[in-house]
Amino acid sequence: MRNITFKLAWRNLWRRKRRTWLTVGAMVFSNIILVFLISMQLGMYGMMIENTLRAQTGHLQVQAPDYKDELKMRQVVPEVSTLAADLRDELGSDEVAARASAFALVSSAERSYGLMISGVEPEFEARVSSLPGLVTEGRFLDDPTAGEIVIGSVLSRNLRAGVGDELTIIGSGRDGSFAAAVATVVGIFESGSPDLDRSFAEVPLGFFQDTFFMEGAGHSVVIMSPTLIGVGALKTRVEGLLPPGEDLVVHDWDTLLPGLKQSIQADFVSAWFMYGILIVLVAFSVLNTQLMSVLERTKEFGITLSLGVSPARLGRLVLLESSLMGAIGLVLGMIFGGALVLWLGRIGFTYPGLEEMAGKFNLPGRIYPQFSAAGLLMGPVILLLASMAASIYPALRLRWLEPVAAMRTAE
Repeated sequence: MRNITFKLAWRNLWRRKRRTWLTVGAMVFSNIILVFLISMQLGMYGMMIENTLRAQTGHLQVQAPDYKDELKMRQVVPEVSTLAADLRDELGSDEVAARASAFALVSSAERSYGLMISGVEPEFEARVSSLPGLVTEGRFLDDPTAGEIVIGSVLSRNLRAGVGDELTIIGSGRDGSFAAAVATVVGIFESGSPDLDRSFAEVPLGFFQDTFFMEGAGHSVVIMSPTLIGVGALKTRVEGLLPPGEDLVVHDWDTLLPGLKQSIQADFVSAWFMYGILIVLVAFSVLNTQLMSVLERTKEFGITLSLGVSPARLGRLVLLESSLMGAIGLVLGMIFGGALVLWLGRIGFTYPGLEEMAGKFNLPGRIYPQFSAAGLLMGPVILLLASMAASIYPALRLRWLEPVAAMRTAE
């Protein structure tokens, strides 16, 4: 019986080939658009996460338990450079770097400003941060103990200091003592974020430790994961590699930057408003097609009902017809949409002005859609379900259809 129902549904589907193909064509086109847009969004989110994490936190950080919330100088990771070197050896990756941070007052010959100073390992910082690639004047740090400093472009203008000028650093050491040093500006970076360019600077980790009496300690070990999906497994592995007896914790990027994930989720939800309009339009197209099909076959349905076929079975027939149309649209849309995403994933996608804007943030000038099961299935499956839902009304009409009245109406 199921085989007969399927054959009838397939035959009825092609009784009006032009109308069926127009509806299927709308579904295929919509599925291609959905696959492309969702995959492009996922690709953009990947770039956004990668850029933000490389500019600030990395995928993982090893810290003292309360440092993330309190940012106190005494909450340190002992022998931070040694721990970073051990993790590089154990993980087999150079994307591990030690850092230390402090709030300080920086003064030029004319002005003074408060900012966050970060001590970094010059040899490895470029592996975990995009900031070394954003230096527009001078160079990045290269000596782990030299009195050098790299500042932001806005801070450079505010201090009226350029490459080669000396800055005085005044702050409080780890032990509460007075900390002071003089560093030479060797580079000026421009991140595209005025706040970062105004209130952040980097110095070599060895120089930082000497200035702030850190005694070899630091505040974090930053670790980058090869993939975003592998962060959880990498976190578990790093936790197992920490020195026994040390009071240290490992934070992932979601804990360090909770607002980033929330902003991505909010953007994705807002994008579905536009996708929803497209899906509703296609659903109405399916509703129109199926309603016309049911009205055209009123006499046929009346005769069928008079022979004892139940309205429920006829309703299932109509739903099966919609399902077949949706399945054709889903398969073809996924094939063509997936091919488009694969192609653009190799060559990239750009539009006028994107390269200039992306260059300011050290991002690629092209967007690469992310080929994934979520990108391929999410839109087409929802469209299929919406199309089936749209055919419920034509199917329900058959429950109130009177056989004699149906045959007379058709005449």
